[in-house]
Amino acid sequence: MPQQRTSTRVAEASGGPPLLASRLTPPALPEPMLWRPRLLGLLDAGAAGSLTLVRAPAGWGKTTLLTAWARGPDGDQGQGRDREQEPPAWVQVEAGDSGERLWAYLTAALRGAFRAEPTASPTVAPPGPEQLESLAVELATRERPVRLVLDDLHRVTDPAVLAGLEFLLRHADGRLRLVAAARVDLPPALHRLRLAGELTELGPDELAFTTEEVADLLVAHGVPLPAAAVGRLRERTGGWPAGLRFAALAARQQPDPARWAERFGGDHPDVAAYLHAEVLTQLPPPARELLRRCAVGGAVRADLADALTGRTDSGQVLAGLLREGGFLHRDDSDPPWYRPHPMLADLLRQELAGLDERERGGLHRRAADWHADHDRPADALRHALAAGQWDRATGLLLTHWPELVPYERETSHAPPPPPPPAEAVRRDPELALAAGTERAYAGDTEAATARLRDAVAAARTLPAPRRDRFHRLAVALELTLARLSGDHPEVRRRAVRLLAVGAPAGAAPSGVSVGAAEPGTSGAPTDDDPHAPPGVSVGAADAGAAGTPTDDDPRTGEDADVRAVVGTALGLTDLAEGNLAGARTRFAGALAAARRTGRPRTALVGATRTALLLALTGELSPAEETARTALAMPPCQGWSSRVDCGYAHLALALVALYRDQPAEATAELAAAGAALGTVGTDPAEAAGGAVAALCRAALLRDSGEPAAAIEVALRARDTLSDVREAPGGERSASHRAVSGGVASALSGESAGGGAWACASGGESAGGGELADRLLALEVDLRGEQGDLDTARRLLAERAARQPGPTPVLALALARVELRADDVRAATDALPDWDAPDAADWPLSVRLAAGVLDAVLSRRAGDGRRAGRQLERVLDLAGRHGHRRVFTRAEPAVRDLLAAHLDSGTAYWPQVSDLVRDAELPAVPGPGGPQRGPGETVRALGEPLTERELTILRYLQSILSNVEIASELSLSVNTVKTHVRNIYRKLDATRRREAVHRARALHLL
Repeated sequence: MPQQRTSTRVAEASGGPPLLASRLTPPALPEPMLWRPRLLGLLDAGAAGSLTLVRAPAGWGKTTLLTAWARGPDGDQGQGRDREQEPPAWVQVEAGDSGERLWAYLTAALRGAFRAEPTASPTVAPPGPEQLESLAVELATRERPVRLVLDDLHRVTDPAVLAGLEFLLRHADGRLRLVAAARVDLPPALHRLRLAGELTELGPDELAFTTEEVADLLVAHGVPLPAAAVGRLRERTGGWPAGLRFAALAARQQPDPARWAERFGGDHPDVAAYLHAEVLTQLPPPARELLRRCAVGGAVRADLADALTGRTDSGQVLAGLLREGGFLHRDDSDPPWYRPHPMLADLLRQELAGLDERERGGLHRRAADWHADHDRPADALRHALAAGQWDRATGLLLTHWPELVPYERETSHAPPPPPPPAEAVRRDPELALAAGTERAYAGDTEAATARLRDAVAAARTLPAPRRDRFHRLAVALELTLARLSGDHPEVRRRAVRLLAVGAPAGAAPSGVSVGAAEPGTSGAPTDDDPHAPPGVSVGAADAGAAGTPTDDDPRTGEDADVRAVVGTALGLTDLAEGNLAGARTRFAGALAAARRTGRPRTALVGATRTALLLALTGELSPAEETARTALAMPPCQGWSSRVDCGYAHLALALVALYRDQPAEATAELAAAGAALGTVGTDPAEAAGGAVAALCRAALLRDSGEPAAAIEVALRARDTLSDVREAPGGERSASHRAVSGGVASALSGESAGGGAWACASGGESAGGGELADRLLALEVDLRGEQGDLDTARRLLAERAARQPGPTPVLALALARVELRADDVRAATDALPDWDAPDAADWPLSVRLAAGVLDAVLSRRAGDGRRAGRQLERVLDLAGRHGHRRVFTRAEPAVRDLLAAHLDSGTAYWPQVSDLVRDAELPAVPGPGGPQRGPGETVRALGEPLTERELTILRYLQSILSNVEIASELSLSVNTVKTHVRNIYRKLDATRRREAVHRARALHLL
């Protein structure tokens, strides 16, 4: 290569020590190489400034990225990615480089970039002020900037070298662009660039592989995996490039790569050796010991780390490790929680296993003490069982059982606690229930079922008062296992049983509805079902079925706990089936009961789902308030309850979408996706996946990607359909068998459930509500693309499967007919948004129907009715800040708003903003952008001045020229002159015509 030949001749001419050409050229790229345009683009953008720092620990692909950027896709440094620029100069810093040696390479690289004569001599000693100034002058006089790559900047130990680089960056008149890779933060000499805003930083968050990049990497290595396996591998590796490359190489040798990838982790020999050599051995011994001891738990706070290690400065140590980046993460809570990278956590747990059993037990006891003192019973229970504190484990279950019910599928990679000894279980059957509850919380339903079976076998001879308590706890665990298995009929049966056994002696639980939304369609027993326990409704949910206690309600304590747990379980079941109205009723009662008894974990589930359901119904203000309150709750801290907190972010995404705030919606959707993780793949979270798809498809539509939007909506509809058609779950039979064991052992009932049975079959009445919304969105998208036949066919197929159109589908059909220019058919199809029962519709659907009704009235020539309808819609929309129904609607809506502004409205500022922000889709055609058939908007021949634009905005008001002059402190003649110029440029003869034309051009 030219640079190699130059560096060799330079060394010979100067008589100095030889310079290695390999340190002056980028290394060879690995094979196979995955090009990452996302990161290459970030480097291109960063190289337009003075300094770009790629900072991350070992294995994050810093050198590979810089090599790819320097060499370009063809791998030749002489033919870089940007053929308009010369290839960057390259210097590889090595450990132990002296200032003299490093400056020899730096000057050789820079002069090679200058295309100097072969006899030019490099600086072989640290340059003095004159030499630095001379080099700066050479750089400053160049026509194009010189890009210099410094790999492993952290190895530079001579302050004079860093000071010299800072001098060149400061005095080269922007002609030196430094791109550096380092494992640590900037040296002090270069911090000025950060303060000056001249620094671009790429860290582990940017370098981590996305799920799509993981899939591409695996394909490049010849081991394509299913999408679900790819997502789990991305989660297990955290997107760490070295870990993923190890995984791809090892997977080639596996007969079943997908199954093997499920178990891949930091304990893989190659990964463990790399992390040990490149990460752990580089840490100071105290920091390494702190990480090892904290590995007893998944995440730690500074005070928890102090309790585990006996230190008093754990916060400082953790903060220092965090600054290194990449392998320690911190959340946004106060005080913050820390956790290691997933693969490092595997290695640390492996090292923790090397401690003797007594020392490990002591760590678990300390962790149990801390978690119990800080109201984190699930973690306290796990550590108590691991430490063999049987009495404490039982006490935690008895006191905190509602908070130990799992509401999300967390996969823990920590070793499970050993099962309690048989003798301890015989003496205390509740201990086995505690162990089963811990296993259910960890997602291990098989082990939980086994522990439940042990508990039932040991509980046969319990005395009556204790047997009743045991029965309640056992049925609560049964309910949990039924829900985790996805067996909705069994969930309802267990809910009935828990309500019955949870009631105080002689009292019947009241106010909780257990059955499906419509008994006639679900097959559930009705209110007068002889098999239902007294006072328990297992039929249709109604407004009074929430079970919300009043201030003087005597039902407190265990009864309220039972109602909170049952209501939450049934709410999750209704939500999974798409019964949004029923779910909202369930969660309202469960949330009130959980707050009444001080159960924050249970309250979080109710609050986050309530926020989402409020957003779906269009009640944006309470949805936003509920979601933000939920995110501030303690269970959302320390990476716990991630799925539940994800639903709060999903609610905020929907709120932002309806308010037409795409940036906020995208950010909240990303936060929801990071938290939910398995949305769209986990049947229990299919409803969350459907809502996320609604948001994502709408945002794709807004960004001009209708095909991608249709694909997202279609895939989500298929997922919902698969969930509704799926059987109750693989483990349902074993769960029912254990349930029968509890019944026969403690109540003398038959194994089949007997008097407590409560079936729910078929598709619930509300089961298709989310699917209908996705279908309506797809129909709208196809209609916008002109594919009206497919849109009609989709609606006809839905009507054939389930007669009786819903408002959202009737609205979609009306839009299709309007796009077909059939006003009469559109009017006939439009649902009556003013009918009494329309108050129960989602507000977004009602608003859209009202807007379309006004558009149709205007098309029919009834402008007065259109104005009245629009005024009512504006009133409804303004209460919660709905904007999307206006700003993202068809062009006729913008025309309607503009005409309404001219005719007068009580919402003038709101309508003015909507007209300004409403979309104006351009369709190429002769003469300029077309807004409709035969209607052409001709572009301005002469632009308006800033002052003319200001006056134009006043022209849409009712102010006279004299009043406008007074507002702007101008003379009346000046205003008149500007108005004449506006008329001339807009080709208008009067005010209304000028305003109409300005709106058509999107000037207002």
